[in-house]
Amino acid sequence: MIDQQIDIPTKDGKTTAFITHPERGGPFPVIIFYMDAPAIREELRDMARRLATSGYYVMLPNMYYRSGAMELGPINPDPNSPERKRMFELMNSLSIPLVMEDTKALLAYADGQAAANTKIVGTVGYCMSGQYAVNAATHFPERVKAAASIYGVQLATDRPDSPHLAGQKTTAELYFGCAETDVYAPMEIVEKVKQQMKADGANAEVELYPGTHHGFAFPKRPVYDRDAAERHWERLLALYRRNLS
Repeated sequence: MIDQQIDIPTKDGKTTAFITHPERGGPFPVIIFYMDAPAIREELRDMARRLATSGYYVMLPNMYYRSGAMELGPINPDPNSPERKRMFELMNSLSIPLVMEDTKALLAYADGQAAANTKIVGTVGYCMSGQYAVNAATHFPERVKAAASIYGVQLATDRPDSPHLAGQKTTAELYFGCAETDVYAPMEIVEKVKQQMKADGANAEVELYPGTHHGFAFPKRPVYDRDAAERHWERLLALYRRNLS
């Protein structure tokens, strides 16, 4: 495996991206891995590496570069702690248009890399980034063939770029992996996404992970659920096998 950390120029500066891919056999389909709110850390790099070993060129960009932040370190769970307030401030500094601009820059960089095949792209986003992974499929429909939101938030809003409307704008296969107990994506929101996908005839699956809480796929979280996390890996890899060949 080849790991690199690269500064990629964007419209608003440059984002530091962790890139990992197999040493031999490329060019590989590209997967953009959008981070969760606690930002870049070794836990995410390890998850990117696991994806890459299946034959993908995986890009994990720092999405907080506009604020001069990258690795936040441990986040105090106390909602009133300065670390947690800072995390939410950074999370709320992002928007779908900003992240789509960054996605354009990531793909432009990958276009020039011999190891990357940018004609075939998959995305995945956790927590705050489920909405961004899904929107990448609607903004880059000629490239993004599969998108996954894992316990994503803001899945059904009143905005025209709400993820629950994505089935009207893309033929990519969409996957929504949802925790059973999630204050950020309660059951009524999950059901709304499911019903809208069905109504639109979308190529999509909305799957509930019984007995899980928001964050279940992250090994370092107290809510980590090994069985559910492994199922999410099986679903992700199957999604990409079907669509990124």
